[in-house]
Amino acid sequence: MSASQSTQHEESVTSWSKNADYWDNGIGQDGNKYWKRLQQPSLERMVPFKPGKETRALEIATGNGLVARWLASKGASVLATDVSPEMLELAARREMPEHKGKISYRQLDATSPVALSKLAAEDATVGRFDVIIMNMAIMDVSTIEPLAAALPTLLQKGGVFVATLLHPVFFTCGAQRSIRLVDYGPDGYPEIIRAKTIEKYLDVPPYHGVALYGQPAQQFYFHRPLHELFSAFFKAGLAMDAMEEPAFTAEDATPERLEASSNYTQLPALLSFRMRRVV
Repeated sequence: MSASQSTQHEESVTSWSKNADYWDNGIGQDGNKYWKRLQQPSLERMVPFKPGKETRALEIATGNGLVARWLASKGASVLATDVSPEMLELAARREMPEHKGKISYRQLDATSPVALSKLAAEDATVGRFDVIIMNMAIMDVSTIEPLAAALPTLLQKGGVFVATLLHPVFFTCGAQRSIRLVDYGPDGYPEIIRAKTIEKYLDVPPYHGVALYGQPAQQFYFHRPLHELFSAFFKAGLAMDAMEEPAFTAEDATPERLEASSNYTQLPALLSFRMRRVV
C-alpha cells in the first residue's frame, strides 16, 4: 500500500467508526430499500446454498451485520468481520436469538496482507470457506489487491467470492444526474426524462462523499473502472461466472424526490458479480 493509500485508508476507517451509530440507525435490523430491492435479491441468486450441507461463510465489512444475519437465516455458519470495532459491536447487538452460535465476529483489515494471511492460516485448520461476501464495500476500501490475492487460500475449491458495489459506470465515476421535462410525451402529457452524464471514468481519484445523508463524517470513495476491478481477481486465478446490474423498477419510484436514484429505472444502481476458485 502506498503512502497516500495508507493515509486514505486510515481516514476511511476513522470515518466509518464515526458514522457507525448513524449507519446502524439508517440501515436498521432489516435493511433499507437498496438492500430489499437490489442487494438481497441479487445475493439470493448469486450465493449457492447446498441443501443438507452447512455453508461456511466469511463476510468482509459486515457493517451492522445485516448480511451476516441473512446468511445465518439460511443456515450458514458465518464469520462476520469489519475493520471498525464500533461496527462489530453494533452487529453483535443486532443478532437475534435464533442466530446464536451461527455468527462469530472478528476485527479484520481486508487491505492488510498480514491480517489476511493470519486468517487463512487459522482457517486451514478447520476447513476453508464455501462463500466469501463483500456487500457494498469494495468502493469504500483503498486497495482490493490483498483481498483478491488471499481468496484462493481462503476459499475451498469451487468456493465463491460474491460482491455488490455501487455501479462504477453510473455512480462512483461521478456521473451527474439530470432531469428534463418534455412538454408532450407519447401520451400527449408532459414527460420527465432522467439521464446521467459521464465526464470521467478511466481515471477518477478517490473523493469524499456520503452513504447516508446527514452522517457525521464524509468517507472516501474509491472508483475503479471495470477492467481494474475485475483484473485483481483474475490475476489471483479466479474465474467470474456470474454478473448482474440491479436496477430499481417503477414500483420503487419516489415521486416526492424527483432526483432520487430509485427513479432512474433504466440505469443500474449496483453491480453484482461472483468469482469462483476453480483450481
